[in-house]
Amino acid sequence: MISNKFFIAVIVLLVLLMTQLAHAAHGQQANHKTAVVLAMFGTTMEPALEGLLNIKRQISKAYPNTPVKIAFTSNIIRRIWQQRSADPEYIKNNSSIPAEILQAQGPLAAIANLQDKGFDTIIVQPTHIALGEEFTDLSAYVAGLNSIKTIKPKFQPFHKLVISRPALGTVGSKHPYVDDITAVAESLALDAKFSAEKNAALVYMGHGNDYFPSGGSYLQFEDRMRTMYPNVKTYIGTVEGFPCFDNVLAQLKKDQVKKVVLKPFMTVAGDHARNDMAGAEEDSWQSMLSRNNIEVIPVIRGLGEQNDFAGVFVSHLADAAADAGITLR
Repeated sequence: MISNKFFIAVIVLLVLLMTQLAHAAHGQQANHKTAVVLAMFGTTMEPALEGLLNIKRQISKAYPNTPVKIAFTSNIIRRIWQQRSADPEYIKNNSSIPAEILQAQGPLAAIANLQDKGFDTIIVQPTHIALGEEFTDLSAYVAGLNSIKTIKPKFQPFHKLVISRPALGTVGSKHPYVDDITAVAESLALDAKFSAEKNAALVYMGHGNDYFPSGGSYLQFEDRMRTMYPNVKTYIGTVEGFPCFDNVLAQLKKDQVKKVVLKPFMTVAGDHARNDMAGAEEDSWQSMLSRNNIEVIPVIRGLGEQNDFAGVFVSHLADAAADAGITLR
């Protein structure tokens, strides 16, 4: 017959063993180094960089002890910055450009270099507006890296590698895209206020895509803006795909709009904003609107420059971390 003293001793031993295992597990978890890769198409225009750098600042402000690495997905843009970095005259005249922009890496290189430095837990946060070609390709990169399976699990390159959502959301029921569209519309309240003060409609120019049906997200955003800010008529078109400029112009004429605030619905105010939207060329949106007797107030400012919009990406990053059981500090 087992004595009470023996039974108590066994219980105490089990408790001590479980405590030691818990401490060991906690120690292993603490050894995982976490970083964020902020992935974006990129821009070659110096003033437009503020839209990207501000998003990084907002993430670093929220999580000061988590490194954030910028990555450009465009091969052409990376090449231009790397050429500039080798030009002493350019460096002299543009001393404020951060080194990580001058030596811009692609997302694969950025992830690989972080992993080489011991970061085995990485969240890729895109700065894309909508679920389109670029986000889909970036997701494929992450999926490809996650497919690496070593014979010994302890030698796998990543503990956790996950991708977060674009501004207008993605597919799935865990984070409904309609909530993300609402969050973006809420973040742009100042745009609606500015347009109301100017007694003008608000026209956004998005990027869009000829090969991906992302137009529905833009139109749903337009509808949400009109619902949230009924005193301002909001319209949106895209450089590529649907809805195009002609769709916007037809609606403006139908509604007899005579004055608009014209603004890029893009993270940065780069080439599209400065040339396709508000350039002096005859085929710019501003020129074409003016020829149709519509007064234009151009605002050449990327959405990323606005803290409230940048905060949408911070929120998405927090969701991605929570979903994956990753602690950002």
